[in-house]
Amino acid sequence: MTARILQNPWRLLLAINAVIIVGVFVHKIQLPPYVPYIHLLVDYHFGFIKRALIGAVVALFTAKVPVWLVFALGGTTWLATSALYAGLFQKTFGFTARTLPLFVFIAGSPFFLKNFMHTLGHFDIYGCALAIILLLMPAGSLLFVATAALFSIILVLIHHIHLLMYVPTIITIVVVRHYLTYGSNRSNVAFGAVAVLIISALFFAAQFLGTMPIPEADFVAYLKSRMADPSRTDLLQFAYIWYQPLAKEIADTWGRLPHNILGVPVFALLIWLHTPLWRYLASLIAALASATHRRLVVAALVGVSLAYVVMFAMVFDYSRWISNWAVCMFLILHAVKVLPAKQEAALIPAEDRRTNLFGLILTLIPRVGIVRPF
Repeated sequence: MTARILQNPWRLLLAINAVIIVGVFVHKIQLPPYVPYIHLLVDYHFGFIKRALIGAVVALFTAKVPVWLVFALGGTTWLATSALYAGLFQKTFGFTARTLPLFVFIAGSPFFLKNFMHTLGHFDIYGCALAIILLLMPAGSLLFVATAALFSIILVLIHHIHLLMYVPTIITIVVVRHYLTYGSNRSNVAFGAVAVLIISALFFAAQFLGTMPIPEADFVAYLKSRMADPSRTDLLQFAYIWYQPLAKEIADTWGRLPHNILGVPVFALLIWLHTPLWRYLASLIAALASATHRRLVVAALVGVSLAYVVMFAMVFDYSRWISNWAVCMFLILHAVKVLPAKQEAALIPAEDRRTNLFGLILTLIPRVGIVRPF
């Protein structure tokens, strides 16, 4: 029995991942939610500003925001995203003994659901959830392109950095599922181009015109008026975010670079541990029937990765960025799988000793972190 489990451990690894996720949640709810909480307080009371959509939605339902709402809202979003991904995996691959290693490498990756649990309340997961919905939707009409544009607008209003974080992946999904699968013509290409221009204009408006228009002391006073417990002034220490210009963010990032860059070897190791998954993605691309499709998919992977390079130069939450980059690769893998192929790509082997070892190591890593590894 033990020998069989060691040879084919994937069900056990899946169970261990579930236990670890519960442990990460228990740990997370004991930590003060500095950045996530203040985002629930900020709304459009003083006009259009950046990072205010979630707080504006919360304000429609409650005038006073309790701290526990961070974990309730974040937990609900996490559960919804997990369910959406399970549905996506079932649609793309199905749950069988042959596909279980692939599911464990993706869903059990420390980059994915486990790290979203560690960053509970942050805005990253919304991009992932909306991208998964696009992967599940019918893609044959312009309604799909319009929905993708709407989702991108929502994400930029949640946080303008989504233009680099998940909007390139959403564009890739639209190109693969709509334009490559159903064809392109003058009207749908023009529609997509206008949508990209609108989203880009919104980003620049949020970045350069979305600064809080009142003194910081008045802003903090307003935030206190929305707190269920105004004595928790420690949770307002990041109010400066709504006043900080881009130049200051970049200067802070480069000032921390000598210390934060020490985490790069760890990120490289974590990426290397996903080698069986990357090989499968490469096999999917190589198996595509159209050479044009292969070139466009490779270009999309490079484009998404370059967007994250820009993020690395601008904002120093490196563990979050590398984790979300990996999630984007996972989602693009699903998009590539539906393109016409000349042959079936071989799945991750279920009984390969090295693959099993990599799966075990990734399973035991509880998360990647927010700024520095772990």
